[in-house]
Amino acid sequence: MENSVILEVVILDIKPELLSKYEPAFEQAQEIISGRKGYISHQLQKCLEKPNRYILLVNWQTLTDHTVGFRESAEFQEWRKILHHFYDPLPQVEHYELVFKNGL
Repeated sequence: MENSVILEVVILDIKPELLSKYEPAFEQAQEIISGRKGYISHQLQKCLEKPNRYILLVNWQTLTDHTVGFRESAEFQEWRKILHHFYDPLPQVEHYELVFKNGL
């Protein structure tokens, strides 16, 4: 699809003993990602069935904006320092492009 946005999808399983500290840490870390080149928007959503699971959805202009521009930056190291100790297991990141859209 022409001019397609890249959607980064990450399932985040938080260590139960750290759950109460995760959202404040994410609130701090989101400032890091939102200032990156190619960043469009993001959402963090909490799972209703599994209270320690979240999903992070980030829209990027291009795949390279995320995989190189952000992941290879000094800012990504700060992001890791703030957030990665919360995860078990470490999250798997996948990227998607739009095929169909209906509604909002």
